[in-house]
Amino acid sequence: MTLLRSSLVVAVATALSRILGFLRDILIAAVLGAGPVSDAFLVALRLPNLVRRVLGEGGINAGFVPLHARITAERGEAGAQEFSARAISTVGVALAAFSVIAHFAAGALVLAIASGYADDPQGFAFTTDLTRLALPAIAALTLAALIGAVLNAERRFVAAAVAPLVVNLAMIAVLIAPIPALRDDPMLMARVLALTLTLSAGAQLAILALALRRARPGLRLARPRLGADMRRLMTFALPGLLAAGAAQFILLAALQAASYTPSAVSHLHYADRLFQLPLGLIGVAVGIVLLPEIAGRLRGGDRRGFEVATSRALEGSLLLALPAGAALVILAEPIVGVLLERGAFTAFDRIATAAMLAGLSIGLPFAVTAKVLGQGLFAGERSRAASLAALAGIATAIVACPLLAIPLGGFGIGLGAALAFAVHALAIVLMLALSGLWRPDRRLFARLARIALATLVMSALLLAMTMLIAQWTSLLMTLACLGGGLVYGLAAILTGAGTRDDIAAIRRRG
Repeated sequence: MTLLRSSLVVAVATALSRILGFLRDILIAAVLGAGPVSDAFLVALRLPNLVRRVLGEGGINAGFVPLHARITAERGEAGAQEFSARAISTVGVALAAFSVIAHFAAGALVLAIASGYADDPQGFAFTTDLTRLALPAIAALTLAALIGAVLNAERRFVAAAVAPLVVNLAMIAVLIAPIPALRDDPMLMARVLALTLTLSAGAQLAILALALRRARPGLRLARPRLGADMRRLMTFALPGLLAAGAAQFILLAALQAASYTPSAVSHLHYADRLFQLPLGLIGVAVGIVLLPEIAGRLRGGDRRGFEVATSRALEGSLLLALPAGAALVILAEPIVGVLLERGAFTAFDRIATAAMLAGLSIGLPFAVTAKVLGQGLFAGERSRAASLAALAGIATAIVACPLLAIPLGGFGIGLGAALAFAVHALAIVLMLALSGLWRPDRRLFARLARIALATLVMSALLLAMTMLIAQWTSLLMTLACLGGGLVYGLAAILTGAGTRDDIAAIRRRG
């Protein structure tokens, strides 16, 4: 139940971050439009945003937390604190060096991300300037993620979950600020936003550093040194970044396929925003909290506790992910219409975005499964196996997204990503079985069958509503969500997918 409460805290903070990010993007579109200034700004933000996504979904956790658990078991709390202090100082020095190099290599980075600027000297110069303003955020966000991993390893999740909200809040504040000079000059607004990203990333770092100081007042930074522990951290962390960020790289492959169709990149962007909300709410949150729990049990020799915690976490995640995925598939077009169809966002855009969202959402339960079960490989320090599973999913997306786009259009691109999520999840299950770490038990299969049945009951209601309602409004969408949730909850209790004992336990300990 401690795991449940901690997961809920992380889930709420992650969901709020996704919502604020969605609001931020709507405001950027309203203020900067979709012209060359907006393009330059979004290119400059692409690398920091990728770092935020990958690190925010447990990329550093995947390498740091299991190693921290091992050092704690071998050398005690003092050894673990020394390791944490040396990791922070060593990574901090490396990131400072990276920032200096990146400043001078900003132009090359722009061309690596968007080679089309090679034929646009003015656009290239402006984009390079914005990139230089935004690049220091990468160093601040990375070091903040490492400090967050230290806090997570200590089972202190609140600060690491809440601190990232600062970045979106700061950018939203700039976008809505009643300052005529900013509102009337899009290029100045873009520069201020890029600088705001860097400054707010620094604020996030400061918040986490203060939280770590309060949690561990005796922690003192050690002299930077690339010793055995740091080499082991890099050995675990680099594959862990690939594995933990697999969902983002799969979506990057989908973006490449979408780039060949006019407006498809925008449609995928908005569909991804809606898809990321339940993925962050369920899979990412549970995964971040689960990792230190099962890593500690595995290092303590409690193999049975490891298996049970993993299975129960997967049950709880799919109890939410299956109905969420089904609801997004069925209600994709009404959701997109209610949330986005206004101004320059036309009915055509609604239909195309909904098709992308429906395709993606088929893969939501698989993406959540991969997030949860992947922690078992990280806890067992099977980073190579986790990387191979991630590569299997990414390779599937590279092939499936463009192939399915030919006959199915935007839905095919989303479906190709969903297929990649499924391959990734199945590869993780296979790796766990081959390593002897985890196998699904009878209770898991029985509970999944009941969850599927409850989801079918809810889906029948939502399908009936889509056939009866011709014009969706915000009120009708709210009623559909509440009604679907209520019906699913009742069906889950009646089928045994969720029991009254579970609810009573939450109330007793919540």
